[in-house]
Amino acid sequence: MHKIDIYDTSLRDGAQTEGISYSVNDKILIAKKLDELGVDFIEGGWPGSNPKDLEFFKAAKKIKFKNSKLTAFGSTRRKDKTASKDPIINALAASGVKIITIFGKSWDLHVKDVLKVSPEENLKMISDTISYLKSKKIDVFYDAEHFFDGYKYNPDYALKTLLTAQGAGAGVIILCDTNGGTLTSEISEIILQVKPHIKAALGIHVHNDNAMAVANSVAAVQAGCTQVQGTINGYGERCGNADLCAIIPALQIKLGYRCIRDANLKDITEVSRYVTEVSNMKQQDNQPYVGTSAFAHKAGVHINAMVKNPLTYEHIRPQAVGNERRYLASELAGKTSILFKAKQLSFDLAKDGKDTQKLHQLIQKLEFEGYQFEAAEASFELLIKKTLQKYKKFFELEGFRVVVEKRQDNTLISEATVKISVNDKKRHTASEGDGPVNALDGALRKALQDFYPELSKMHLSDFKVRVLNSKAGTAAKVRVFIESQDEKSSWWTVGVSENIIEASWQALVDSIEYKLLKERREPK
Repeated sequence: MHKIDIYDTSLRDGAQTEGISYSVNDKILIAKKLDELGVDFIEGGWPGSNPKDLEFFKAAKKIKFKNSKLTAFGSTRRKDKTASKDPIINALAASGVKIITIFGKSWDLHVKDVLKVSPEENLKMISDTISYLKSKKIDVFYDAEHFFDGYKYNPDYALKTLLTAQGAGAGVIILCDTNGGTLTSEISEIILQVKPHIKAALGIHVHNDNAMAVANSVAAVQAGCTQVQGTINGYGERCGNADLCAIIPALQIKLGYRCIRDANLKDITEVSRYVTEVSNMKQQDNQPYVGTSAFAHKAGVHINAMVKNPLTYEHIRPQAVGNERRYLASELAGKTSILFKAKQLSFDLAKDGKDTQKLHQLIQKLEFEGYQFEAAEASFELLIKKTLQKYKKFFELEGFRVVVEKRQDNTLISEATVKISVNDKKRHTASEGDGPVNALDGALRKALQDFYPELSKMHLSDFKVRVLNSKAGTAAKVRVFIESQDEKSSWWTVGVSENIIEASWQALVDSIEYKLLKERREPK
């Protein structure tokens, strides 16, 4: 079994994603999680380019990595300085890491139009930088930036840059598809042409601008590369980098390469979602291997076949990557998904039984009215328990009111009051919020916190509104989805009404009741 080194650049390349801004603590948290997963190299950033990365490398010196090696990233020296006199190169050398990845220009277009130096001077910049760092007892990986585009236009010069880096002592030479536009067939062909000329190990670093980053990375390994660079969830500038959450299982499960320990494969889904949360991003439901929809089945024909044999509609076992199979409840799914979900909840229903028929008809009716349970499994679980009369309410609503006030200084203030009772004990609370739903959430939690203190551990993380019949104008029904999460998991709930506040209230109540149901607590 051949070992493929996994080089994670989430903290540097991934941080260039639009909408992501890591704090030093965020980067530390992600680095520790990557070390637990067992990637070989973690690229921490570019010390010398910004104060945050300098601070990260100082903090990282205190971390004892068990599986990973920390690397720094930087460019070749400036055109008007020697490497020993370049302050950015010296900041790299002083970062404390034992491996530094240096990128240089392989495309003569960039040499002439961006660096504005001669092709010969560019080669000197590559050689001088790598030689200087090697003299400091630092191992160097060389990122051949824009290599594939450069090779297409001027293969002799592009190859010469690689040979220069190799001659200066680079231990691994990484071929980069920086613009992300190279086709998979081109990747394989070019690597096979280059490999006989290079004695150093080859790596691959591709971007996803033509949606082929994962395929290109896998093809590069098959062509002889032994290091793969990428990011968790494919985060990165423009369309992103190669997604390690897909590359690792593809190489390890499908092709038999060894990337991380087999026992750690099941942690990939958790790592993906952890990095999503720290990055303050939305998880892509349809993300291969790790998305919540990656092993979700909706069509009745599919579900029926899956129950008989999971190989019918799944390419791997979801448990292999720490994910789970889901059967979605909808009018398309038939009774099979109801039976499966009920069985998960320890209810043994017969396919032709009255309860099954009742649930099936109710779901069809509610979906006709605008509900959508496939994306709100928490509401679906509550629906099953309520229909089967296996559910006890945690509280009774006596009323709520929401007021939105626009003040003279143009600020908007939302205030909600809620009246509830728990075991005949009444609470009447009020709360302000950024909007009416936020205010309602605050007031309801305040009313319930004495009875259910565990609610302090959950919060709303997403809110979606869909107009179901736009032709009806302001009288149209709306469907509201709310995502909630605690320290262990996240869940979606749904509400439908002509009134957006009422629809939001339905989803909000379901989200709180589901949390309490998870805790299996009775009112105090």
